Amino acid sequence: MATITKGAPVGFIGLGVMGAAMAHNLIKAGFKVTVHNRSRGKVEDLVRKGAADGGSPAGVATASEVVLLCVPDTPDVERVLFGDDGVVHGLKPDTVVIDCSTISATATVEFAKRIRERRAHMLDSPVSGGPKGAQDGTLSCMVGGDAAIVERCMPLFEAIGRTFTHVGPSGAGQACKSCNQLVIVGTLMAVSEAFALARKMNIDPGRVRDALLGGSAQSFVLQNHGKRLLDGTLQPGFRASLMLKDIKLAQGAGRDVGAFMPVTALGLQMFNALCATGRDGLDNAALGLLFEELSGLTRK
Repeated sequence: MATITKGAPVGFIGLGVMGAAMAHNLIKAGFKVTVHNRSRGKVEDLVRKGAADGGSPAGVATASEVVLLCVPDTPDVERVLFGDDGVVHGLKPDTVVIDCSTISATATVEFAKRIRERRAHMLDSPVSGGPKGAQDGTLSCMVGGDAAIVERCMPLFEAIGRTFTHVGPSGAGQACKSCNQLVIVGTLMAVSEAFALARKMNIDPGRVRDALLGGSAQSFVLQNHGKRLLDGTLQPGFRASLMLKDIKLAQGAGRDVGAFMPVTALGLQMFNALCATGRDGLDNAALGLLFEELSGLTRK
């Protein structure tokens, strides 16, 4: 099978903060991009930037050699792929579907099987790097599926990301993303707890952060999420409700295979509590507010 070259017809479905930026980078890289989204405004914006309007998931598939998805959850992927106007109704033989959403690994395996029955191919490639990574084209792509199909699609991955890891067969990319999210949540809980402890001891948490960044505790979460928390700049980013969804997926994956996951269990409790306070629309770094409140701290 030939490599997907620049100039090839490519589709993109799901034009949220991440998806719109990824589709724009594909246009800039020289691909002929056809898009679809439930809200028309995002479609019209991409059309102004050079995309074509596919009209429906099936219309996008009809126009494309590769179809990328970036939608919120497992039922959304199933609807986009297999609904009445879904991608499968426009698939041609050897079309590749790349799902950049974060969804169930178990469901992904089944979706890939159903796509193969249509003589097409599916890769699961959830991404990490947030809105800035999507805008800059520096995402980390965790890819599950057939190695030959991954290689065929490398020019597409290079247009949206910087790091590409073929983790294993179908579902492996989603499993890897669950690992990614549970590490973020575990680290975010530790950072939130450390800042709350510092404040309870009348120590400036900003100075604590500076000190930790110079030693073994330094991390992306401490650098970025920690700064958001200290500055109070908690507009999303990555919404707390989406992190709650992702950590539920991680817990489900662990339950399916019998893994011991106490960090995930506590993270799920904490994000459930945060979202129950009405802060589900804030950035996930808002978890630190809950640690402050449970420590008896208030913000000026």
